[in-house]
Amino acid sequence: MPQTHRSRSSIADMLVNTATRALHNRRLMRAPIRLYRARLGFLFGSRMLMLEHIGRKTGARRYVVLEVIASPEPGSYVVVSGFGTRAQWFRNLQASPQARVWIGRRGPARATAHVLGADEAAAALHTYVRQHPRAWATMKPAIENTLGAPIDDRGTELPMVQIRLTRP
Repeated sequence: MPQTHRSRSSIADMLVNTATRALHNRRLMRAPIRLYRARLGFLFGSRMLMLEHIGRKTGARRYVVLEVIASPEPGSYVVVSGFGTRAQWFRNLQASPQARVWIGRRGPARATAHVLGADEAAAALHTYVRQHPRAWATMKPAIENTLGAPIDDRGTELPMVQIRLTRP
């Protein structure tokens, strides 16, 4: 029995280490952008989206693919900044909330972003954890490693952004 516990623990540690390394691998994290640009974003379904935002210093278009953790209403998506407030896309949206979004077979669509308050973020995270417990079990320690701070189910240190599609 103790050996089984150790092997489960070592597998969990291996998954956390792999997820942490993946989050820090720029080439791997940027690979989905190529798929979206090749019109293959539908492969990710509605769990991922590609976000185009404007660089706050350069004014250049920037792209990032993010996991959608909630969709509270049609045309509204909640995403998490796994790198906290240090993430460039997060800082760029704070400076200029206008964006464009590709999701599934849809895109580009104009959108506006706003940072969720603590209560809204906690509710979104709680729903995500309930719906995707295995994904959260793997990603939580990896995000904590990246943030350098523990996260509880209220997500106190986990910034979230709601992206709402706008009409043209």
